[in-house]
Amino acid sequence: MENIDIGKKVEKYRKAKGFSARELARLAEITPSMLSQIERGLANPSIQTIKVLAKSLEVPTFSFFIEETNTVDLVVRSNNRKKMVIENLSYELVSPDFTGNLATAIMNFPPNTASSEKQMEHKGEEVAFVLEGKIKVFLDDEEYILEPGDSVKIPAQMKHKWENNFNEQAAILFSVTPPAF
Repeated sequence: MENIDIGKKVEKYRKAKGFSARELARLAEITPSMLSQIERGLANPSIQTIKVLAKSLEVPTFSFFIEETNTVDLVVRSNNRKKMVIENLSYELVSPDFTGNLATAIMNFPPNTASSEKQMEHKGEEVAFVLEGKIKVFLDDEEYILEPGDSVKIPAQMKHKWENNFNEQAAILFSVTPPAF
């Protein structure tokens, strides 16, 4: 919780509401100098003061305790993707990491490779989009050949397997929720 600055959040919500510092101090029944000290990080408000400020600003009390997201951590440069190799398959993580409810990666299949020996299942839903090459996908008892631009949704717990028995590299962009590889 080191990224939490309650004072900056109070100031942000106050300005978003169009309140002057004096108006908010009056509504929250604190002195303007106390509000100023809170906003500048020079005073730590009690939980009771935070509750009153939240009510005056019409925001949930917990909103003061949510960590700020550093937007630079949300950007993944193509030359800086996290990569992992499992047997002959390589994966490039398109999302920054495996936190949250969704992860997206590119699965690279050399010719004559498969994602596994037998069909696998996992608890997450998956959507896959073929970027290049051809790929065979097995869904329960059915199999489909997908080409660039084709996509498939794989429901949670559905047995599936990917197989590239063609002569060219295949690349699949896929997202899975919750993240499970």
